[in-house]
Order: sequence, then C-alpha cells, then structure tokens
Amino acid sequence: MVLLQLTVTVSMILDIPIARQVLGFVYFTFVPGYVFLKILRLDNLDKIETLIFSVGSSLVFLMLVGLAINEIFTLAGFSNPLSSPNLLVILSSVIFIGYTSTYLRSRGTASWRPRMPKLTYPHLLLLLPLALSIVGVVSVNVFGSNLVLLLMILSVAFLVALAILARRVLPQNLYPPLLLMIAISLLFHSSLVSKYLINFGSDISLEYAIAKVTTSDALWSPLGNPAAGRFDSMLSITILPAIYSNLLNLTLTWAFKILYPVIFSLVPLGLYLLWKKYIGSKGAFIAAFLVVAQETFYGEMLGLARQMIAEVFLVLLLLTLLSIKMETPKRVLLFSLFGVGLVMSHYALTLIFAFFIGFVLVFLLLIRRPSAKITVSMVLIFLVLMFSWYIYTSKAATFNDILTYGDYVYSQLGQFFNLESRGATVLSGLGLEAAPTVWNTISRVFAYLTEFLIIVGFLALLIRKVKGDFDREYLALSAIAVVFLGALVVVPGLAKTFNMTRFYHVLLFFLAPLFVLGGVALNKLTSKRESEIRTLILLLLIVIPYFLFQTSFVFETTRAQSWSLALSGYRMSNYYLYYKFGYISDQTFASAQWMKENSNLRYTAVYADRSSSALLISYGSVNIGEVMLLSNTTDVLGISANGTIYVSQLNGTIYLGPLNVVDGIILGQYGGDYHVYNTTELTYLNNMNRIYSDGESQILKTP
Repeated sequence: MVLLQLTVTVSMILDIPIARQVLGFVYFTFVPGYVFLKILRLDNLDKIETLIFSVGSSLVFLMLVGLAINEIFTLAGFSNPLSSPNLLVILSSVIFIGYTSTYLRSRGTASWRPRMPKLTYPHLLLLLPLALSIVGVVSVNVFGSNLVLLLMILSVAFLVALAILARRVLPQNLYPPLLLMIAISLLFHSSLVSKYLINFGSDISLEYAIAKVTTSDALWSPLGNPAAGRFDSMLSITILPAIYSNLLNLTLTWAFKILYPVIFSLVPLGLYLLWKKYIGSKGAFIAAFLVVAQETFYGEMLGLARQMIAEVFLVLLLLTLLSIKMETPKRVLLFSLFGVGLVMSHYALTLIFAFFIGFVLVFLLLIRRPSAKITVSMVLIFLVLMFSWYIYTSKAATFNDILTYGDYVYSQLGQFFNLESRGATVLSGLGLEAAPTVWNTISRVFAYLTEFLIIVGFLALLIRKVKGDFDREYLALSAIAVVFLGALVVVPGLAKTFNMTRFYHVLLFFLAPLFVLGGVALNKLTSKRESEIRTLILLLLIVIPYFLFQTSFVFETTRAQSWSLALSGYRMSNYYLYYKFGYISDQTFASAQWMKENSNLRYTAVYADRSSSALLISYGSVNIGEVMLLSNTTDVLGISANGTIYVSQLNGTIYLGPLNVVDGIILGQYGGDYHVYNTTELTYLNNMNRIYSDGESQILKTP
C-alpha cells in the first residue's frame, strides 16, 4: 500500500501522462473502499464482491471527504478547497491512516499476497469485444467506417452463446469478467464515438456545466446557480467529477466519457452476483445480459452521469439488504453508507428505492411475516437521510421538484381514457403505434417476447410452477416491480416523470430473472421432460436477436432507420444528430468556443433553438437558464403599434446551428409551447449582423 501510494503521489506531483490518470483512477476508486472493508473485517466476500463493494465504498468516501474538505476549508477562509494539492494531501492522509491502523491491528495473522492470474486462451478471448470496440470507434471517427463495430457486436453475441452452450471453452468462473468486458465494450462504442460529450437526449450537458463550475472554482456551492435547481445538490456531478478532474489532471469531458462508463460497467456485474444465488450462474448471466442488451444501458444512460453513479449504489444496496454473509451491525453500516451515496447521487432513483423498500416492509408486516433484512429501522434511516439532504440543500429545490412531479401526475388523472397521455414509448410498447418498417415490427416482436417471458415467469413463480431459491424479500420486490410497471401503463403522466425507457431499465433490476424463469416455465409447458439445454437455447434465441436489434446492428445492415449514432451517424439527418442525440461536430464546437471567447455574454441576451441550447450551456459557457428559445416574437425584438417587427436596441446574440443553417429549421417556441419554424419566418434575422459563419453555424448580433 505504501509503495502504491508513493507511486501515485509521484505520478501526480510530476504530472506523468497516462500514469497519473490510470494509477490515480484505480487507486482512488478502489483502495479507500478496500481499506474500509478490511477495517470492517469483511473477509468472507469473494473477489468480485470485494471489487464492487470496494468501488462503492470508495465513491462514497470521495464524496463525503470531498464535502468535508469543501465545508471546513471554506469556513477556514480558503477560496479553492477542492484544488489538487488540498485533495491529494487530505485524501492520501486519510487513506494512509486507514491502512496503517488495519495493518497494526492485523499483525500476526496470515497476510495476503496478490497473485497474477494465469492467462489462458479463454481469458484472451474475453478481450476481443473491448479491442474491437476501441479499434472500431477509432475507425468510425477517423475513417468513417463502422465495419469493426459491427464485428464487435457480432463478437458479443457469439461469446454470449459460447458461454452458455460451451462450458469447456468459457467456464462459469469467467462469466463475471465476460460481463464486465461486454458492458465496457458497449458503453465505449457509444461514448467514444465523438471527442465531445453527446447527451443522447438527456442531461449530460447540464451536468457538465454544473461540474465545470465546481471544478474550475475548486469549490462546491449548492446555491451557486438557482437555475440549476436540484442538479446542484447532487455530489455525483459536482464534487465527485471535480475530484477526479483535479486530481488526475483530466478534462471533465473525458472524465464523463471514460471514467463514469467504467464505473457504471459494474452494475451488471453486481446484478449477476445478486441473482446468482437465486437462479444459478447461467440464469444470472442471461438475466444480466438482458439488462446490458437494452439500448438504454449504452445509449440514454451515457447522457445521465448522476444516474450512472446512483445505479452502482442501488445495486450495492440490494446486495447489502439481501446478503446472507453479513452480520447485522455491518449490514446496517453499509446500508447507511450506500444510502448516503444514492441520496447524494440521484433524487429519482432515491425515491424509487424508498418506494420499493417501504412497500416491501408494509407488505411483509401485513402478511405477518416480518423481514429480518428490510426492517423498520433501516427504512427510517434511509428516509431520514433522503429528506434531510433534499430539504436542506439547494433551498429544498429537489424536494419541491418531487412535489411538482406528484402534482403533475395528479393533474393528469383526468386524462385516464386518453391513451396519448401515457407517452409514445408506452404506446409502442403496447403495440398501439404502427411500426414504420417490417424490421421495426420484427424488433418489437423480440421485445414483446422478453416482456412475455417476464410475465410468464412471474405468474409461474406465483403458482409455484418453477423453482427458485428466492427469499421473500426479493419476491416482494419483484412483485412491486411488476405492479409498478403496470402503473406506468395505466396511470396517465406517470411514465413521463422519469422517462419510460429509464423506468423499464431500472425495473429490470428486479424483473430480469423472471425472464429466465419464464423460459423455464414455457419449456415445462411444451415438453414433458425438463431440459436445461432446451431452455437455454430458447432464451438465447430471444435475447440475442433482441440484442442485435437493440444495438441497431440489423437496422444498419438492412439500411433501415437506425438509432445508433456509432453505427449510423454518417447517414442520419441533422435533426437526429444535433437534436435527438445532441451530437457536437468540430465546427459546432469551434463556433461555441468562438462565441465564448469573443462575445461578452454577461451583458448579452443569448438566443438559440432547442438543437443548440445544450451546446451553448456545455461548451459555450452560457449559464444554465440563460439560453432563450427563438420564436417569431423573441424578446430581443420590439413590435410596433401596427404590428411591424423591428430589431430593438438591446444587446442580443443569436446562435444558429446546422439544423438552422443547413436545413432551414428552427426548433423554437410559441408562447409556452414548443414550435417548429422555417428560418424564413424569422424575418428579423435578415436585419442582424453576421459576426461568425463556418457553413454549419452562424452567430448573429443586433446592430
């Protein structure tokens, strides 16, 4: 430990490229938590459990110690408490004290000596998807060829089938590293497709802007930007990225594009461990792959940095609650620790988890079978942590937003018989929206089959037609997940509060094992003889085509409309590229940087449409809430008595992106609603001075 710490410290002081980033990330993301586990004497965890619990504990350690440094140093008069020297000295000192005390306490006991694993052919085979993913991304970015990425996706499907059907080639002890390699490969093939952040229709631009303030100021202030609201109170996108960026001398862009996906890749690994004791290694592997196969995992989630971190804590909370290896005091301590991590990382997941454990507790008490794992005291601890943090940070913005979401759902109840109130995703999931092509129809069939097997598995479990070593706590969690999924379909507006695809992604944490049980039940119904191989083949025949459709492999090879930026970005319209995905090209990035450096935004009203607002907030240094949407009656304009539009004397700047300049479309607003204009409708643009133009973007300014 001393040698490792010295190596990391020297690499940071001398700023040795690559060594500082790699060694620093591994050290601060694993060692603090590992030392904490040794202090607790949790020596009965296996290697994979030790890895996941160490990383989770380290993340909480970084956030809490970073918070303490921020508050104490601020009170002491330091202007930049989260600077690299402060972080290195304090964090290293705390870690040093931890492992020194552990060593002194453990003298005389057997020591642990790390052994390098023997590399065999199967081990090298596991690296194939990752190698193809990295080479494929380079090929797409440099040469515009997606051939290697297509091979990567095929290699994943091949290795999954090989792992299930050829035990001698890929034995079950290789399932965890295989899952890890698959997850990282799929995440990297999306996140690295551009050297700039891609929001995938989510919030990464806002998260980046908030993290940038904390990082550049080396100071976290939950009241720094009132427009940021609840985002400012999430340490997963404030203090945590600031620590990584300042300690490792790594830009926030690459921290979000590389470090966060690596951490997030532990989620399917944790789910595999959770399910392994219930449905066996092969069943758990297939269930975990179902989670990874869904496009949300390597698409939408990459635009949600705070949720990526929060899901690690969610999995750890489930592992802690349902573990049979921990003594009660240690279980409560870890539950509280990971509960703090979840609360400080993502408000919506915190609410969902509180809802689940609260209902499980009430349900088990009502049937007079109280749980020894989910107790009243643990639920109360979590609720106190949640309400304390959300009420007393950011002027209770998070708590107020929670109430707002509740009011929205309540207001939508009058639309019960209006199917459109559920959202397009729910309608397509129910088959009530026509598929654009035959390939989309086939894709939906495989998606419906996964949902069908989940329902069959749940019903079979209820009537005990399938066996599973489920404890009553997990059964109750699964039942609530099924009911919650039904509520998303039935209750108007509920699916829109969090986005249906994200809801389903999270619910798979409880439902994915039912997919495997559904295959077992279906096999029993269609055959008098139980056959494991027949069940496995059935599941593979569903989950592998499902994966090929979800990754858009089929859509790209058939030249149908594709949703994969990595595979099909070269043939996407500007609408999908710059609005739906939030893609940033070199030219748009350069124009945002030029605007940042040459426009005095402090005294300027900034206008853009919805396809460019995220770019300006992230890379144009426009404050959150200060990008106003264009319309044909924008506030920068005056309207004369006879209705003639003229340019006022206000100092206004208008940014036009590729969708506006090349396609002539403005995604603006009219009144309080979104509206689509042709650029010709905004006649006042002709009267403005063009101060920047590069063929893809323009910057206009009032005379």
